[in-house]
Amino acid sequence: MSEELTAKLTLSDGREYDLPVHRATLGYDAVDVQSLTSQKLFTFDPGLMSTATCKSSITYIDGDQGILLHRGYPIDQLAENADYLEVAYLLLFGERPTPEQHKEFTQLVKKHTLVHEQLSRFFHGFRRDSHPMAVMCGVSGALAAFYHDSTDVRDVRHRELTAIRLLAKMPTLAAMCYKYSIGQPFMFPQNHLSYAGNFLYMMFATPCEPYVVNPVLERAMDRIFILHADHEQNASTSTVRTAASSGANPFACIAAGIASLWGPAHGGANEACINMLEEIGTVDRIPEFIARAKDKNDPFRLMGFGHRVYKNYDPRAKVMRQTCHEVLQELKIDNPLFDVAMELERIALNDPYFIEKNLYPNVDFYSGIILKAIGIPTSMFTVMFALGRTVGWIAHWKEMYNQGNFKIVRPRQIYTGEPQRDFEPMDKI
Repeated sequence: MSEELTAKLTLSDGREYDLPVHRATLGYDAVDVQSLTSQKLFTFDPGLMSTATCKSSITYIDGDQGILLHRGYPIDQLAENADYLEVAYLLLFGERPTPEQHKEFTQLVKKHTLVHEQLSRFFHGFRRDSHPMAVMCGVSGALAAFYHDSTDVRDVRHRELTAIRLLAKMPTLAAMCYKYSIGQPFMFPQNHLSYAGNFLYMMFATPCEPYVVNPVLERAMDRIFILHADHEQNASTSTVRTAASSGANPFACIAAGIASLWGPAHGGANEACINMLEEIGTVDRIPEFIARAKDKNDPFRLMGFGHRVYKNYDPRAKVMRQTCHEVLQELKIDNPLFDVAMELERIALNDPYFIEKNLYPNVDFYSGIILKAIGIPTSMFTVMFALGRTVGWIAHWKEMYNQGNFKIVRPRQIYTGEPQRDFEPMDKI
């Protein structure tokens, strides 16, 4: 049993307050400031960068050391030795499945891959050129209208069923977004395929001819899902928890998470990376852009290098780098974009400037290249992120309700407006 810690807050006017400290298994401990409101004091923390809003046993990140653990397991070991549904089970239930549990869980997910036929007509209310994330926000939230038999968040069975439904149906909805945008017919899921293989089938198959899933691309897609499955209390996960704190139905909560992820500062990083590669264009122009990146007075920034959280090497990037090279070797695509990407990677891994500033290629750099090589348009990149991250959102939503001691989220503010004043009728001014 660890020693109990307390903190003492001393104000310059002499007031003192004793505050309890919550111990963490790994990482930072947290000072409990809840009692300060009774003393008419708030804490001020824009962006909540120094505030723990919950206790969770799902994911641990140490950005300084480049560590990412799911339920204690390093992310690179999971990506190399597990499939996505095995990781999903781990996130949702706390322990890795036995072979029998894995088989049963996989079969259960596959049982729910179809969406209601009437939901397919919902897509026709959107313009064909709508951004896929706009469509995903709409159709994921609309699931509550079709599966209202499982929206009682107080019912454990409802929560379990909803978790499975969301995990199973998100690939179907994502593929439908793509098919609708290019005017091709929706493809029904094929439950004999793997989770990733089925998604690739629904994306790229047509009724005209047989489609065989490439195992190299299938494994790459599976790894992308694994490496995006959860990332602790980021903006979209916190958004899901905030929405859930009001008792909102889980489909609405996931739609809120998708909306948050849509922001370019969160889920659009791999799309920004591809746009940067296209801006550079050819290998011979790289020195010019490297020089601009090193110039503090130039607004240009290299996208896909370094990470806000990881001050060391992004642990996900190691696996994604290997996968990226496997995909490019398999497809043998003659595209100058990929030549630019590989030369940028070489420079970043050897240039002292990049090494000193820890500007290593991150997971977004490699995943963007992989998705582009597979044939997924850049407008769909954030949808891929949402698809992989859905299980993380569900796991946190589920954990929150299982703990049962949460409160509706109600942030405070420091009011800096006008003091109280009288408002007179217009005719008396």
